[in-house]
Amino acid sequence: MDFGNFYQLIAKGPLAPWLETLPAQIAAWQRESLHGHFKNWDRSVEYLPSLTPEKLDLLHSVSADSSQLTDRQRGGIEKLLRNLMPWRKGPYSLYGVNIDTEWRSDWKWERVLPHISPLAGRTVLDVGCGSGYHMWRMIGAGAHLVVGIDPMQLFLCQFEAVRKLLGGDQRAHLLPLGIEQLPELKAFDTVFSMGVLYHRRSPLDHLYQLKNQLVSGGELVLETLVIEGDDQQVLVPGERYAQMRNVYFIPTTGALKNWLEKCGFVDVRIADYSVTSTDEQRRTSWMTSESLAEFLDPNDPTKTVEGYPAPLRAVLVATKP
Repeated sequence: MDFGNFYQLIAKGPLAPWLETLPAQIAAWQRESLHGHFKNWDRSVEYLPSLTPEKLDLLHSVSADSSQLTDRQRGGIEKLLRNLMPWRKGPYSLYGVNIDTEWRSDWKWERVLPHISPLAGRTVLDVGCGSGYHMWRMIGAGAHLVVGIDPMQLFLCQFEAVRKLLGGDQRAHLLPLGIEQLPELKAFDTVFSMGVLYHRRSPLDHLYQLKNQLVSGGELVLETLVIEGDDQQVLVPGERYAQMRNVYFIPTTGALKNWLEKCGFVDVRIADYSVTSTDEQRRTSWMTSESLAEFLDPNDPTKTVEGYPAPLRAVLVATKP
């Protein structure tokens, strides 16, 4: 994994101060943090062909195709992509290979997009980006540059695999970092944090970290689990919530709006509010372990197996003054 192109890309712009810390962090990651399967994942990415698609759609989907490929080549691509399972965020359609991911992330994107400022020409940060599905949709919506951060090595390999099959697009880059490793860059026009806040021990610190990446007037797009109730209610689950560990605080939308305003955001608005269905998050042939259906009470799908309210998600949009 070579990050040199990204370093060159940001060397002369508002992200240039990041180069004071970023190369050392990446070097440390390369020395110390490689998962036991990383070599196999990396090899699968290496063996994938670098293709220039005849048909490319990032506006309505993440899909690419070419009439030049044989069935054997398509089969080889599918085998290499299956080496990178489980695929959680998507879906992708790549040269006849339809990666049916655990999450229908396209549904979330369709809920979010109508409520945010146009991304055309913007520099965007996607925190906890997973395999980078939404990053490609941001590029499709006209973003100038999208930087995703996620410390999971598998997600980096999935992202780089998709990039090779999309023609090597350099408008999107994924870095294996957590938000706490970023300096206060104050350089992004839009920051997305989707599905991250409830995993943070200190949610207000997370909101400040997001705010510190935005330019003045920049926009935060925050998607997270919420509960029903008044503006003061927050659920603090026990060891697990819907079988997930490390779920710390799940507020009502009103409490979450209060948190954002307490952190100094303005024009805070609730853009969307939806129950997560077993059609949106489910087991597939590309993600074969348990999914939402197994995390809900079989006798009462309005509750998790632990007895908490079933997953409900909200999108809030806010501005840094």
